[in-house]
Amino acid sequence: MLYGYARVSTTDQDLTLQEEALKAAGCDLVVSEKVTGTSREGRQELERLLQFIREGDTLVVTRIDRLARSIGDLQDIVRGLKVRGVNLRATLQSVDTSTAAGKAFLDMLGVFAEFETNLRKERQAEGIAKAKAAGVYKGRKQSIDVLEVRRLKEEGLGATEIASRLKIGRASVYRVLDAIAADPLSSGLD
Repeated sequence: MLYGYARVSTTDQDLTLQEEALKAAGCDLVVSEKVTGTSREGRQELERLLQFIREGDTLVVTRIDRLARSIGDLQDIVRGLKVRGVNLRATLQSVDTSTAAGKAFLDMLGVFAEFETNLRKERQAEGIAKAKAAGVYKGRKQSIDVLEVRRLKEEGLGATEIASRLKIGRASVYRVLDAIAADPLSSGLD
C-alpha cells in the first residue's frame, strides 16, 4: 500500500497541492498536518502514520523536507521505516529507498534541508541584530506585568503565590525580581 504524508509549517499555508500530488501518485491514504518540520515533536499525524504503516508499504511525500528538516530526524524516520520493511518515496525528487541511488540521494537531500534551515536561522538572527542596532526591533510585547509583580512582592508574597495569581511561571517571577534587585529604578525588564 502507498501512504501519503503532506505537511506545511504554518496554518495559513495550503496543503492542497501536496495532497493532490500524493493522490495522483496512487496513495491509498493521505494524511496531512500544519506543523513545523524542524522537530518530530507535536507531529501527531506523522507519528500515527509511522505506527500504522506495515512491511511492504511505501511512505510517499512530495519532497523530503516535508518529512523532516533535520538530518537527525530524517535518519531516525528512515531507519525506523527500514527496520519495518517500509520504503520511502518522494514524488518531486529522485528518492526511492528501494534503490541504492535513491538512498544516497535521500541522505544528500537531508543534509541540504538541514543546511537550509540553519541558513534561515542565521539570516533571521542577523536581521534581528541589525533591526535592534537601528532601534527598530523591540522584541515581542511584554506579557508580564512587572509593576504588579513588584507590588505583590512588596505585599510580602513569595514567587510561587505571585506566579499563581498572575498565571505566569515561577521562573518568570524570579527573572523580574532579579532584574528589579539589579536595578531598583528600572521597570524590571527592558
